[in-house]
Amino acid sequence: MDVAVRDAVEDDAETLGAIAGFPADAVRNVIHDRTVRIAVDRPGDPGPNADTPTDDDAESVLGFVAFDVRDATVHVTQLAGDPDAAEHLLAEPVRFAVREGFDVAFVVPDADADAAAAAEAAGFTAVGSGPRFDGDSTTRYRFDPDE
Repeated sequence: MDVAVRDAVEDDAETLGAIAGFPADAVRNVIHDRTVRIAVDRPGDPGPNADTPTDDDAESVLGFVAFDVRDATVHVTQLAGDPDAAEHLLAEPVRFAVREGFDVAFVVPDADADAAAAAEAAGFTAVGSGPRFDGDSTTRYRFDPDE
C-alpha cells in the first residue's frame, strides 16, 4: 500500500461521511471549518499506457483526520478510517504543531482501540480521563513537541 496524504475538498464529503458514519453535509461543514487531511492509497505504476486513464487509476480513500487550533494547542477533532493509515494521518497535526511550537490534544473514545494505538504510535501520551460522549468514556492524549 502506497499511502499519501492530501487536503480534503468539498467533493470528498460523501466518501468521508461514509467512512465516519456522518451525513455528508456535516462533513462538508468540517471541511470548511477545520483543516482536514485525507490518506489515500495511490494507484501503482501506470505502465506504458499512462495517458489512458482506467478505473485502476482512481485513488482509494483510507481515512481522514480533522484538526483546528485554539489557544496555542492543535486539537484533533476527528480521526476515522483504516487503522494502518491512522498514524500517517496523525502525523499531519503533529507536523503542524512542531512547526508552530504548539502541543496537540486528542480525545479518544475508550472503545476505539485503533485510534488509541495510532495515537501512541504517533508519540501521544495518555494524560487522563476525558469527557463522556454519548455516555461513553474517553481518554485524553497529548503530544508535546518539547518532550
